[in-house]
Amino acid sequence: MTVRQDVHSAGIPVLCQSCEARHRGVCGALDPDQLVELAKSSSKHNVEPGVELIGDAETVDSYSNVLSGVIKLTKSLSDGRQQIVGLQFAPDFLGRPFKVESAINAAAATAVSVCSFPKAAIDRMMKESPGLEHRLLKQALNELDEARDWMVTLGRKSASEKVASFLLMIAKNIDPTLDAAAQSTRFDLPLTRADIADFLGLTIETVSRQLTRLRSDGVIRIENNREVTVDSLARLQRRSGA
Repeated sequence: MTVRQDVHSAGIPVLCQSCEARHRGVCGALDPDQLVELAKSSSKHNVEPGVELIGDAETVDSYSNVLSGVIKLTKSLSDGRQQIVGLQFAPDFLGRPFKVESAINAAAATAVSVCSFPKAAIDRMMKESPGLEHRLLKQALNELDEARDWMVTLGRKSASEKVASFLLMIAKNIDPTLDAAAQSTRFDLPLTRADIADFLGLTIETVSRQLTRLRSDGVIRIENNREVTVDSLARLQRRSGA
């Protein structure tokens, strides 16, 4: 792996130099000394699909940066039913500052790599670094904007537009190294068709039918039931109703 070198690399821990969370995530608000301090208590680990990272109503004692993969966020009802309420990608911040307990369940939808650190370390650094608190607030506001946009998708878009919107979201976020100006991409679907249906408020049959329609129209190509190729992101965006 080629380590990115820039004018800010001096003094940066090796653990952090090639990490997208340092450049685009919350760690970008930390100075080299703070990164060194945080790196001392940080650990990178891989999580298999289906493994829970945070439980609903679980005491929060650590936070994580998502380095790769997709995390599924769900909310549980009192009768045990669950609803998928969001997805997280690299370099998103996993955890909810200022709360003692988690209000959601977070599980790996795909193989996931995360960098975890104690909650106490981040809480202390937020007091010392207004930039870190600002970065966390900015991410929270971005997530709020995305949630509002998704409400429009679920409430006003057709089934075809919903499925196209879902694919577009995955295409733009699943690979943190993807050039923002890229016109095409390839990815594996991070959710089963049942989960996609749950996320979009559709039936499994409708999701399958709309995927087939997009494939027949040449908007996407699907191999092995999960490998999706998008030759024109602009065309997919038009089908999403955006």
